[in-house]
Amino acid sequence: MPESYLIDKTGAIRFKQVGPLTTSVINDTILPILERLDRWSVVLCVMAVLTITATGRDGHGAIDEPAAVLDARLPVFLEEVRCLVCQNETLAGSRADLAMDLRREIREQMEAGESGDDIRAFLTDRYGDFVLYRPPLKPTTYPLWFGPFAILVGSALRLYRQLRPGPPRPHGSPTAEEQKRARRLLRAPKKERT
Repeated sequence: MPESYLIDKTGAIRFKQVGPLTTSVINDTILPILERLDRWSVVLCVMAVLTITATGRDGHGAIDEPAAVLDARLPVFLEEVRCLVCQNETLAGSRADLAMDLRREIREQMEAGESGDDIRAFLTDRYGDFVLYRPPLKPTTYPLWFGPFAILVGSALRLYRQLRPGPPRPHGSPTAEEQKRARRLLRAPKKERT
């Protein structure tokens, strides 16, 4: 439900309207108050109303976000965050106690008007880049981004080296006994060789 305030230059609330500003509310309530205020107070009120209307923010910088938008935004964000207990599960799908606490904390931050980047910064400051499924590309996260490719290339090179034909390996020279036996097998008829 939208709320509108009329505040004079001293900061005192002169009028509060809960609900939409209709023409009857403006004509019957707001205009008489504005007529009693001095010119600078009226200018400040109009500037405040225009600023709030243009930015969609209240006086404290929090975004007025309907519950439906927040409910749609929260699950998408939670899919990007790793559960710190399960480690292979998103925060949205985890049932761990820590995950429930983090979901509540993230929801509170979203309700307070924090952007997704602000919440990501909070999480990475507190838990490190590991908490994000898509960590930023920087020197400390190079192993996360390039480690799997390095392991794949290293494994392929090792497999290639083991499977390629190489020079015959010397086994050493046969002993005199082995040479005698080899000559005897080569001269013997086929039936005796087996």
